[in-house]
Amino acid sequence: MLRTALLLATLACVLLPAQQPAPLDPGIRTVVQVAIVTKNIEASAQRWASILGMEIPKVSTTRPGEEVKVQFRGKPSSGQAKLAFFKLGQVVLELIEPVGGDTSWKQYLDEHGEGVQHLGFQVQDLDQAIANAEKSGMPVLHRGRYDKDNGDYVYIDSGKALGVTLEFLHSDPPKK
Repeated sequence: MLRTALLLATLACVLLPAQQPAPLDPGIRTVVQVAIVTKNIEASAQRWASILGMEIPKVSTTRPGEEVKVQFRGKPSSGQAKLAFFKLGQVVLELIEPVGGDTSWKQYLDEHGEGVQHLGFQVQDLDQAIANAEKSGMPVLHRGRYDKDNGDYVYIDSGKALGVTLEFLHSDPPKK
């Protein structure tokens, strides 16, 4: 009987796939954005456009942090950024130049210089994704509303655990 139980347990381990941990959110399995923080967005946009063989995208400046509810490390921030986007299939290459105020963008640039600051994911349940990240020891670092006030972005302090910050993007449901 013991032999049969051991044999069945061994077969189960060999034949059945190991249970995978659940992702923070189903949307976390598709990267939708790679973001690079830069000191000079115009120069960076020109270099990327040349490499990609694309037009230089329009550079825009986000609304003041107070208007879009920016928080950095749990405190209100006046932080803004200049942004430029290259659409590359399912992934958008985002260039970010921090402008005033405390933000994760400024922190990254100050600590690491120019480079990939975050990977963005369109999550289905923002509150649950945040709760799951926090349970994994990765708290919210920086958050705010989109400039059009039609969704949220949340940066997760995952640099030490994952080598890069995670960004959760979540659009509001369409208004009826």
